Amino acid sequence: MTRHFPSPNNMTRHSPSPNNMTRHSPSPSPPRSQVAPGAAMAERNRGLGSSAVDQMLDTENKRMADNLSSKVSRLKSIALDIDQEAEDQNRYLDGMDTDFSSVTGLLTGSVKRFSTMVKSGRDNKKLLCYMSVGLVLLFFILYYLVTRMQT
Repeated sequence: MTRHFPSPNNMTRHSPSPNNMTRHSPSPSPPRSQVAPGAAMAERNRGLGSSAVDQMLDTENKRMADNLSSKVSRLKSIALDIDQEAEDQNRYLDGMDTDFSSVTGLLTGSVKRFSTMVKSGRDNKKLLCYMSVGLVLLFFILYYLVTRMQT
């Protein structure tokens, strides 16, 4: 028969009897994910002196700080690249806005002249018809030439 001694927290003054013989397990250790990395390292190295543990912790801390520093540097570089790209895109969009404004002005003037020509007499209607057919033919000729040059 093996004797089990109660833990210091649960000691009683009476003598143990067979009915009182319960096995007391120490409190369970927290899961590994809840233990701090330094505490786990210190627990593994209990046999070493405190200065050796401090040195190991300091070395680990410096390694982790260098790792963090390199990650921050990479993030800073990426952020600066994003900023430069955004500025370039804004300049490009501003240029497109200017181009579209000038094209809008040209088209507005062309539509006004075309409307004036349509509203005028019968002679201009004949001229308008010839001009429309000519523009359509010019478009197809240009389209043919452009596709022919690409191949």
